[in-house]
Amino acid sequence: MAEEAQVAAHTGLRRTLGFRDLVVYGLLFIAPMAPVGVYGTLDAKSHGAVALVYVVATVAMAFTAFSYAQMVRVVPLAGSVFAYARKALGEGPGFIAGWMAMLDYLLIPAVAYLFSGIAMEALVPEVDRWVWTAIAVVVTTLLNLWGVRAAARVGFAVLAMEIVVLLVFVVSAVVVLVQDGARRDWWSPLAGDGTFSTAAVVGAVSVAVLSYLGFDAIASFAEEVTGGSEKVARAVLFCLALAGVLFVAQTYLVALLEPLSSTELAADPVKQGSAFYDAVDASVGTWLHDLVAVSKAIGAAFAALAGQAAAGRLLFAMGRERRLPRLLGRTDSGVPRVALLLAAAVTMVAAVWAARRDDGLDHLVSVVDVGALTAFVLLHASVVGWFAVRRMEGPPHWLRHVVMPVVGAAILIAVIVEASVTAQLVGVIWLGVGLVVLAVQGAARVP
Repeated sequence: MAEEAQVAAHTGLRRTLGFRDLVVYGLLFIAPMAPVGVYGTLDAKSHGAVALVYVVATVAMAFTAFSYAQMVRVVPLAGSVFAYARKALGEGPGFIAGWMAMLDYLLIPAVAYLFSGIAMEALVPEVDRWVWTAIAVVVTTLLNLWGVRAAARVGFAVLAMEIVVLLVFVVSAVVVLVQDGARRDWWSPLAGDGTFSTAAVVGAVSVAVLSYLGFDAIASFAEEVTGGSEKVARAVLFCLALAGVLFVAQTYLVALLEPLSSTELAADPVKQGSAFYDAVDASVGTWLHDLVAVSKAIGAAFAALAGQAAAGRLLFAMGRERRLPRLLGRTDSGVPRVALLLAAAVTMVAAVWAARRDDGLDHLVSVVDVGALTAFVLLHASVVGWFAVRRMEGPPHWLRHVVMPVVGAAILIAVIVEASVTAQLVGVIWLGVGLVVLAVQGAARVP
């Protein structure tokens, strides 16, 4: 018994998080102003109906959030989708779900760190961006090693700053619109500024859903929350809904300030990346442009902090179940420090490598989504498997446990089909490596 207690002490996580902490981690990972970087692309793709794109994307991702809420109530474990698929579908699908999610959880923080490095280099050009990127990795890793509660407190301050900057933008935009009027028709962000096209909106949605990646990280803290898994489920749904409102509001306003039409943006792809900043600069002033840039620099680093924490929990859970080296499944004072350090090391290599290349950002961004989307498909399959096939909670509710997860999976498969060829290729290669690892583990377990 003493030995079992000692093992539990080194494989257990400390329950210190409340509802607010969970929402902070989720919003940090998503970033309240996530649409800033993709606004121009979405506006061009959707023929100006950029706010409608985010309305549809929020509804689309709500199916995935709902499935997370269903599974975290019955499988409240740190491994998130790895634990859900393992319990509902079996060891093999569980490993593949965790393996695919790992690709996303390790690379999204690298992209966020690189965004931070690029923004800081623009503010202090004497220091190369790879140095700023590495500094961001070190600082946030130390916070994560300090403990999830301490990181959440610092993260709350950063998130509050981002929300304040967003509110400053909203108020400034409203003042300009009241004084000078809109540059586009008031309904154009919802109906388009040219010929409305359902196909164009759907095509843009396939890009917009990437802005939401990160809300699922909340579920990875299920073993560290006080008050039960119901709190985690509510946090997942609340975080997605709040992010959707913020995304729709800011894209609606900036579209009304946009001096260029969606057709002009589509004809000049170079202007799409800076379209949000250019619209703010032209309508409000350079001061708000700089304020948003500073907020994005700091916010991106702390988005990576939340992503790194989630990656550490996934590696910890897979190590605890002996699907990865057992050393990863140990904790020190309730903190999975070995798993966090491994996640930080991989992220550091990827982020610094990309920061030292002119095309590094393009390489990272092109592959970050496919792992998460594949894991989400297995999440929906887990809901059907647990509730409808195995009937672990009694007779299933067919709308909640079959119709909604099937629709959610279909939406995600459509997004994967629309992904870049590079992302699809990386996803297939990563899946192939995972299947080989799974086969080797299976062979090792045969007596």
